[in-house]
Amino acid sequence: MQIKPFEDRVLVEPEEVEESRTKSGIIIPDTAKEKPRTGKVIEVGTDEELAENIKVGDRIVFAKFSGDEVEFEGKKYLIVSRSDILAVIK
Repeated sequence: MQIKPFEDRVLVEPEEVEESRTKSGIIIPDTAKEKPRTGKVIEVGTDEELAENIKVGDRIVFAKFSGDEVEFEGKKYLIVSRSDILAVIK
């Protein structure tokens, strides 16, 4: 079984964000950070223009609070819209 996103959506396996601490040892949670997130593209939707620019296996940068979380076969993924993709990491 496989997940295939529709139209201008991309299935992404998000990369884990490392835990940050201040010098005094206070843990800064992910939600307090304003940085965009990165992830690996697992599947690209049916939009032809999107498929030309983003390929399976690419690493992308996407907006912090974007995408819909999906759990499939014990792994967590995000389905991210094209408008939330900020860059492809080469």
